[in-house]
Amino acid sequence: QVQLAESGGGLVQPGGSLRLSCAASGIRSTIYTMGWYRQAPGKQRELVATVTSNGRTNYADSIKGRFTISRDNAKNTVILQMNSLKPEDTAVYYCNANTGWLYWGQGTQVTVSS
Repeated sequence: QVQLAESGGGLVQPGGSLRLSCAASGIRSTIYTMGWYRQAPGKQRELVATVTSNGRTNYADSIKGRFTISRDNAKNTVILQMNSLKPEDTAVYYCNANTGWLYWGQGTQVTVSS
């Protein structure tokens, strides 16, 4: 059974930083993409960033230069380092693994507010 365990959300002031972590278990394939998506109240879920098993990254335009995604294949872990956070970054952030099948974590709340 595939499980994605997220951690690291919380409340931060504008301009602050947060680090999200996601550990995957139960995935047999070694070649798959992991990433982060987010969903703000009243909006559709949207891509934040993804990273392939060979390290190729893809970022949404809205977070380029502020967020960095990284991956530890040995630990099946993906990290999202979020800097210079803005109120519009407030959302539930979901970890995703794409092996050809899509798997989702339960989500972690990120709130950017003064």
